Amino acid sequence: MLTSTAQASPSGGSSPRPEHLGHVVFITAAAAMGGFLFGYDSAVINGAVGGIGEKYGIGSGTLGQVIAIALIGCAIGAATAGRLADRIGRIRVMQIAAVLFAASAIGSALPFTLWDLAFWRVLGGIAIGMASVIGPAYIAEVSPPAYRGRLGSFQQAAIVVGIAVSQLVNWGILNWAGGDRNEVLGIEAWQVMLGVMVIPATLYGLLSFAIPESPRFLISVGKIERAKKILADVEGKGVDLDARVAEIEHAMHREHKPVFKDLLGGRFYFLPIVWVGIGLSVFQQLVGINVAFYYSATLWQSVGINPSDSFFWSFTTSIINIVGTVIAMIFVDRIGRKPLALIGSAGMAIALALEAWAFSADLVDGKLPPTQGVVALAAAHVFVLFFALSWGVVVWVLLGEMFPNRIRAAALGVAAAAQWIANWAITASFPSLSDWSLSGTYIIYTIFAVLSIPFVLKYVKETKGKALEEMG
Repeated sequence: MLTSTAQASPSGGSSPRPEHLGHVVFITAAAAMGGFLFGYDSAVINGAVGGIGEKYGIGSGTLGQVIAIALIGCAIGAATAGRLADRIGRIRVMQIAAVLFAASAIGSALPFTLWDLAFWRVLGGIAIGMASVIGPAYIAEVSPPAYRGRLGSFQQAAIVVGIAVSQLVNWGILNWAGGDRNEVLGIEAWQVMLGVMVIPATLYGLLSFAIPESPRFLISVGKIERAKKILADVEGKGVDLDARVAEIEHAMHREHKPVFKDLLGGRFYFLPIVWVGIGLSVFQQLVGINVAFYYSATLWQSVGINPSDSFFWSFTTSIINIVGTVIAMIFVDRIGRKPLALIGSAGMAIALALEAWAFSADLVDGKLPPTQGVVALAAAHVFVLFFALSWGVVVWVLLGEMFPNRIRAAALGVAAAAQWIANWAITASFPSLSDWSLSGTYIIYTIFAVLSIPFVLKYVKETKGKALEEMG
């Protein structure tokens, strides 16, 4: 079962600094390469939106569906990754995801038709969904308890770095080609943008051969000696390995392979803790964060910013995203998950309200008035900052921690799938909603940011400093 048996000290305090923390950091960073691809593949489409729309002559509704269809694949990948990892191992799932990322990159760069492109987008989405589940789960299983929050944050850090790198690559290719429909290397610039992902996909695949399998999976398939060696590497040679293996086996004997019905509190409804996980996932997306990464270039162009500058502003929001993620990594184990989520919700609500006000202004010569233009740009950056220092990290950490052992794999899969479905709804609807009213669209996102505050206050429990076996 896709869980961890890492333990905190009996008193609930932090365990001593592990002897091989550097090795654990390398393992975590390599596993988080899937998060980098998750961010890169999610955001690289930002640079291709205009080129796809022009090449295939499609309207905003169809364009939104082509952009968002990858998220259906994400839901499929997220829903299946946990069970697959329990059968063939965490590392094998990473390798499968790497192959799918590479195939998607090549296919998306060389599509024959619009629907051919959509197929490759779905394939890449399956890889993203797998990475979204296997990364946090694997990291939780190899991380010492005292460092689990910070190491778990590597996944989100990798995602935001992937987003930033994709925006930088897109900007570089756009300036090299002089336009997204101009040819570079024999194909249009937007196709090159999508194809470049084959490089990090290959690196992810190679790194997966350099990191160990999860000790917990190895014990589950009877490879005890190999598991002991890995436990010694990640927890220090002073650990009583026989006792740790016995502890893990004891926890596993209390568990059973999770199935969907384990999540149900009755015939037709989920257990409350599953609904909390779903709620966290859905609220994370309904504030509209991925609009900033899927559509920001076309959004800024629509209010009068030229294409090169629009890509520059998209890149700066990615840098702000990284800064916010670093802040979250520093504080997630210090002040806790719940306070960070509340701070982020309040900040996002204010920033989104300011964006709604700015976009309510009438365009003058195709541009926002100067005051509203400045407010729109500033508020967009503030929104991304508050998301990154809170919900961007906190949700992934909580989803890896909050569920009881007996349902963790299945519940994490359901919550992640719900996240991708919500992401799809926001991504597919934005082009049509923006045609209706940009201001109205941001008011909707503001309402969800406000509603997330009472949700966190009432339903989310703090998990800081608790061992995974304490979640119940």
